[in-house]
Amino acid sequence: MPLTPETPLTGLPGVGPARGKKLEKLGLHTLGDTLDHLPQRYEDRRECCSLQNAPQDRPCCVAVIVSETPRVSYVRRGLSLVKVKAVDESGTVHITFFNQDYIREVLHRGESYVFYGAVERQGNLFAMTNPVFEREGAARFTGLIMPVYPLTAGISNNLLAGLTRRAVDECLDGLPEVLPAQVRKSHQLCQTQFARKNIHYPATFEELAIARRRLVFEELFVLTCGLAQLKDRRSVGAGRLMESSPEEFSALLPFAPTGAQRRAMEDIAADLKSGKAMNRLVQGDVGSGKTAVAAFGAWTAAKNGGQCALMAPTELLAEQHAKTMDALLSPAGVRVALLTGSVKGTEKKALLSALAQGEIDLIVGTHALFSQGVEYKDLGLVIADEQHRFGVAQRAALAEKGGDVPPHVLVMSATPIPRTLALIIYGDLDVSVMDELPPGRTPVSTYTVGEDKRQRMYGFVRKQVGQGRQVYIVCPSVEESGDLPQWGESGGVPMDLKAVTTYAHELAEKVFPDLRVGFVHGKLKSKEKEAVMAAFAGGELDVLVSTTVIEVGVDVPNASLMVIENAERFGLSQLHQLRGRVGRGKHQSYCVLVTSSRSETARERLKALCATNDGFQIAEEDLRLRGPGDFFGKRQHGLPQLKVADFAADMELLKEARQAAEDLIAADRSLKKPSHRLLKRRVQELFEENAELFN
Repeated sequence: MPLTPETPLTGLPGVGPARGKKLEKLGLHTLGDTLDHLPQRYEDRRECCSLQNAPQDRPCCVAVIVSETPRVSYVRRGLSLVKVKAVDESGTVHITFFNQDYIREVLHRGESYVFYGAVERQGNLFAMTNPVFEREGAARFTGLIMPVYPLTAGISNNLLAGLTRRAVDECLDGLPEVLPAQVRKSHQLCQTQFARKNIHYPATFEELAIARRRLVFEELFVLTCGLAQLKDRRSVGAGRLMESSPEEFSALLPFAPTGAQRRAMEDIAADLKSGKAMNRLVQGDVGSGKTAVAAFGAWTAAKNGGQCALMAPTELLAEQHAKTMDALLSPAGVRVALLTGSVKGTEKKALLSALAQGEIDLIVGTHALFSQGVEYKDLGLVIADEQHRFGVAQRAALAEKGGDVPPHVLVMSATPIPRTLALIIYGDLDVSVMDELPPGRTPVSTYTVGEDKRQRMYGFVRKQVGQGRQVYIVCPSVEESGDLPQWGESGGVPMDLKAVTTYAHELAEKVFPDLRVGFVHGKLKSKEKEAVMAAFAGGELDVLVSTTVIEVGVDVPNASLMVIENAERFGLSQLHQLRGRVGRGKHQSYCVLVTSSRSETARERLKALCATNDGFQIAEEDLRLRGPGDFFGKRQHGLPQLKVADFAADMELLKEARQAAEDLIAADRSLKKPSHRLLKRRVQELFEENAELFN
């Protein structure tokens, strides 16, 4: 019976129900699935050497004759050794296998085999440990560029390679071509059959590069087609008309807006009066004045009789936003309220009733804003702060509260994201970049110091306090950020909360007994946290020891020094965010990065932070050094997982694929042409896991 992509793996020899279950863990059910299970790396097993000529610095193949029957010895419980000797014309090799007793039955004296592995040399003696081997003349896993696949317990690489080999041999002929011929031609891309064969079994690394380029392009093209379609569909949707005047609003502000703020407001004003639903990202560096831009949006909504919901990632930030917005907007008659998980009982009941009656113009809160039971009279604008912490799904859930006409959506991000990456992550949004700091903001001077300079650093803390300033000391807490990257060989590991608390007490009692030291972390009750932050903001504390809870926190213009312990434990963008907590007043401010790491990578990263205050430049560097996985911590940006493409390495191809996708969607908005049928199906499949994107 011929094999097809639909052939179940359990129907193949060597794959019974038990193995089938294990393969399912890798998402493999059919033979066609294995074509999409891509190698994570490759071993070059083409080079065959004599024992005498085997290279010292890399594995290779050697063709030898087994010269004795393998011997098994049991060293202790759970550890057995199989030893065997083999020869070629240049010498003898002693081969050892750990816990592979079956080899005694497989290797036969007097027969020729090809072994692949590192050949170690001691004088004229040669040794190999756990090499891969097969009979000479029956090569399946030697003499080629060998794919190495992601595995799971109980599934060997040889088993997977055997399955992908069968898929490549049997299933490529009828493989559908997703990319339109014109796109393939203009971007010089190989056909899908060539790409699939050579991503698994390339004859040369050049052919592998051609295959990979095609698959990366296809993946990014399908993704950006989906996002371009989504953006197109959203811009076609009717949006309520809102008239506004950035000039009139600017007169309400206690300061003159920067050019970047004015441009962002003008972008928003144009969107609001276009008659289409706004979906805009305002991306600005720390301290670039995004709050005033958000206030402009809320003021416009209220002026046009609509309500606005401002969603923040933490209660602390929601509280700060509510205070700031109230101070800015209540003089203009905008009624502001705060809704977080801490609002309970009769207070919550009264608040929800006022919201449903339209007695609140701007409601500020956390994800509580889109929970059940929260009704709006006329939700006209949704503002999401620190977007990538929410993801597309929550944004959509809040937008649904807007009734028949979807509300306008404004996304604020203080995390500078490299422009190319922003085009993908926010592919469904229009982008306004605020790259200008308000006048009077002096750049923060940043220094890296080793553990040996700790006493000097403490002296500097004391000096700043002596001049009337205040100081933050931040520690990485493993309990609040379980996903902190493990950089280098750090001398200090992320502290658990107990260790952070102990360190705070030690600072208060032994290092700075004469200073007023406070302590805050994410596990404190909201009221306690607020009390400590309020005391620091009010000048009642000299030093605030904290975990990263202050990353997006209260504005304290008098704080002039930020000390970050175990700085190598944080991403550059996160360090840049923390640094942005100081330098908000008129005093020269400093950031001191304390590290005991000797890792070159860690040093290079911290040096990049000391060299510039430009968040976008830092973000590019962060992306280059860490890749996008760590850039976002846990995957919260609502995008499908990419299989081949790498945002950091494939930027140029990303731009190419994006442009091609936008051109195609502009010409065939709904992908209705017969030649785009398969592409349309692939786009829908890709976004099935985020189905609400396409509703």
